[in-house]
Amino acid sequence: MPNIKHIAVAGNIGAGKTTLTEMLAKHYNWDVHFEDTTTNPYLGDFYNDMNRWSFNLQIYFLNSRYRQILDIRKGDKTVIQDRTIYEDAHIFAPNLHDMGLMSERDFKNYIDLFHLMSSQVQSPDLLVYLRSGIPKLVDHIQKRGREYEGNMSLDYLKRLNDRYEEWISNYKEGNLLIVQNDNMDFKNNPEDLGTVIEMIEREIHSLFSVI
Repeated sequence: MPNIKHIAVAGNIGAGKTTLTEMLAKHYNWDVHFEDTTTNPYLGDFYNDMNRWSFNLQIYFLNSRYRQILDIRKGDKTVIQDRTIYEDAHIFAPNLHDMGLMSERDFKNYIDLFHLMSSQVQSPDLLVYLRSGIPKLVDHIQKRGREYEGNMSLDYLKRLNDRYEEWISNYKEGNLLIVQNDNMDFKNNPEDLGTVIEMIEREIHSLFSVI
């Protein structure tokens, strides 16, 4: 496989991003940059009081992912990233603003900062989008049993899914691979993982054959 620098996995909460990221990293011996859900100081508070903590959480994620991209580009290894800087700005922050959970002032401040940061970094060489329906998302969320996700509503997940589809349909930052995830179980079915790997390799070889 050609030596690319940055692959990112995108998708809604519960889509299976972290699982796929881990499995691809193991398969290709890539380094991994995970989304910070274990040491994030705002995540639990956010799900208990979204209005109070939405801006803090989004700024934390924005800064974290910006630093990840800088580290990826200055390093000499291929890195796979769990979620992208674009998802925060195109899905989560606008959704919180539209739901009245982030003030107009905070939202404008956030978007200005995102535009500045994103103008200074490169997009992923390949973005892998896991497209999942609500039943699949709910099943994954329930199985992993994270306490802070217990208050998440179906309406919230649907709003996010709609925004993901809108974002992906207009994604122009780089190369995109869409994986239809509803009937896949790459964690327990090696054939499904193999299918995803074949799709990724076709995309990467196609990219380098053009170059």
